[in-house]
Amino acid sequence: MNITQRTKQYVVVGLGKTGYSCVRYLLAKGHSVVVMDSNPSPRLADSLLHEYPNLVTSFGALDSGLLQSADEIVISPGVPVKTPEIQTALTSGTPVIGDIDLFLREFKGRVIAITGSNGKSTVTTLVGEMALAQGLKASVGGNIGVPVLELLSQDLDLVVLELSSFQLETIHDLKGHIATVLNVSEDHMDRYDSLEHYVKTKHAIFKYANTVISNQNDVLTHALQSRDMKTVYFSMNQTLVNGFYYSELSNDDYGVLLNNEVWLKQSELKIKGKHNLSNVLTALSIGKAAGFEKTLMIDTIKSFTGLAHRCQWVRTLHSVDYINDSKATNVGAAVAAMDGLGHTKTKSIHLIAGGVGKDADFTLMVDSVVNHCLSLNLIGQAAGELFDLFGAQVTCKKFDSLDQAVNHAHSLAKPGETVLLAPACASFDMYTGFEQRGNHFVELVEALK
Repeated sequence: MNITQRTKQYVVVGLGKTGYSCVRYLLAKGHSVVVMDSNPSPRLADSLLHEYPNLVTSFGALDSGLLQSADEIVISPGVPVKTPEIQTALTSGTPVIGDIDLFLREFKGRVIAITGSNGKSTVTTLVGEMALAQGLKASVGGNIGVPVLELLSQDLDLVVLELSSFQLETIHDLKGHIATVLNVSEDHMDRYDSLEHYVKTKHAIFKYANTVISNQNDVLTHALQSRDMKTVYFSMNQTLVNGFYYSELSNDDYGVLLNNEVWLKQSELKIKGKHNLSNVLTALSIGKAAGFEKTLMIDTIKSFTGLAHRCQWVRTLHSVDYINDSKATNVGAAVAAMDGLGHTKTKSIHLIAGGVGKDADFTLMVDSVVNHCLSLNLIGQAAGELFDLFGAQVTCKKFDSLDQAVNHAHSLAKPGETVLLAPACASFDMYTGFEQRGNHFVELVEALK
């Protein structure tokens, strides 16, 4: 490989799935690439070097000299921008980007960009399905599905990007798009200096947007109007003149309305919980802003069954519902699940929670636990902390395994109640990820008698 033929010198930092896709993309474009990872033995190293045996790599530490010599540094989402070696390179004038910017430099179609502490994947998937129903060549990408650079070969009209705060740390080229922040609650406080820092990072999605979708009742989702952009609001508890809102109907049902016209009834939806109604309002607002046809949007939403591990109905046994919300890896998501599934007047939930707490403030769960939970069945590293916080307020018990927690919750649950896995924690103390945790929960529930 003759480096003099290369257009630019890149250093790709972080050899995960995203980093691997960046290497493949940059080499195909004729650039010179060095791959760097602080892990001395990245999981994908053997595959990468088998495919590119002459590739220069630096594993085990980040080499400041190599970083500063690059024309651009491409970091994976798992690598914080505040990493000292990355900060040194930035100070020396070396640009730091992510795979999303590489994608946006080449993609010529329309972009819808979605972030939030909770619900990103559900809204992104729903909007993607609505776009396909319109007959558009569309796909979802970013923090969901395949690495976004792999979408460039598909000749798409529109891409719906799910963006994490980690990805938003390095985005510079997102322009002329529809953008939304679904919600903001404490998450990844082990990576950010404060909630304010986390919110500011999320709000990077609004920069250069044409249209912003915001929750009228949640100021943390509002973009600062520092330039000309259109803002569309929706509301879960307030009648709006030109935005979607949720309201009680006269026949004991609830509906999604626009300008006093009922678009959907809650009883027509397959996805459950008030947080999913908020997701529906967001998706409709995005679709209308994108010019999607009304009937096709409604039909798509009515048929949408939701995503695995996200308030997923697993089974009803002896009139007890079992719900898998393993993706509730932070406090905000767990609160949304409890508030969305809990009964208004009586406690009805047997909550299974715990795992890696990520320095979360569990006191933010107090109202939801006290209002909705009959029992807490606690697992993982955070079980002791949760027990100390809630033990005097609700029936609590610590368990060594999810198996034990499920069996105990099952023994307590009575007809009309719900056993809910909404851990409010990451899973890495016991599982490879939230998917494995959720799949185990489903297996355990399906085995109950």
